[in-house]
Amino acid sequence: MLRFLIVRIMQGIAVVTAVLVITFGLMKAAPGGPFKTEKDVPAHVRANLEAYYGLDKPWYTQLGHHLRNFATLNLPDSYRFKGRGVGEIIAESFPVSAKVGSAALAISLLLGVPAGAIAGLRPFSIEDRLAMGAATLGVCMPSLVLGPIVAMVFGLKLNWFNVGGWTSSDDWVLPSLTLGLIYSAYVARLVRGGLREVLVQDFIRTARAKGAGEAAIVMRHALKLACMPLLNYLGPVAAGLLTGSFVVETVFYLPGLGQHYVSAAVNHDYTLAMAVGAFYAALICLFNLLVDVLQAFLNPRIGFK
Repeated sequence: MLRFLIVRIMQGIAVVTAVLVITFGLMKAAPGGPFKTEKDVPAHVRANLEAYYGLDKPWYTQLGHHLRNFATLNLPDSYRFKGRGVGEIIAESFPVSAKVGSAALAISLLLGVPAGAIAGLRPFSIEDRLAMGAATLGVCMPSLVLGPIVAMVFGLKLNWFNVGGWTSSDDWVLPSLTLGLIYSAYVARLVRGGLREVLVQDFIRTARAKGAGEAAIVMRHALKLACMPLLNYLGPVAAGLLTGSFVVETVFYLPGLGQHYVSAAVNHDYTLAMAVGAFYAALICLFNLLVDVLQAFLNPRIGFK
């Protein structure tokens, strides 16, 4: 297991480094720059700013400087948010996205797993058709549409929650519900498909022939293996939910991390774009590692390879 962890950590470092390099290359290839859009800035002032941030140096020198800063955790300042480091920006906005995302993940599992299990245990029944119909609707419903509907029903009509902002302790409910409903549809479909595939395996028929109860077969054998595809799916999804959804955060006016994904690219904020991209890549590597460890414990035949 130690060798497995070391290999995966080294792979994660390589992935994060690749993300930093690719993000830097894309930002440099895009037209414009962090200070070229400010038309009211005199040329000599812009030149001083570029010299101060090292933008007047060759691209490979800039890239090496950035990689060295991120490797030593000496995170640079943002180009657009003057006097603020990219680490400070992430530390300020990530808790908002993490709170909304973790609640959304819990909602998706609480709704999706039972719905998928019921549909998988009763194929082609009315329960199966209703659950998969709702799941298909959830897959097809974009957050840009579902968010305003949730805000209108629970915020404007019922007046239970605020429709925007981050001022009350329950402002996470509506955005979490929006994301949770959408992702519960994917969870339900994965659980149903995995359960249907496992229930026709030979070891399930053998267990039934030996007189094992259906509930014991489902809970002890079938459901555990049926959740393998779900675990693979939850790795990147958990990272995406915890780092924020730009659409949902825009709809509900949340000061989360998702807003910085687009703003950093639009404003040519190289350092913030690289930091946010590397942070997201690191989370994906971490959650994928956790998924692999869980799969090895749930199915010993997989092992730590």
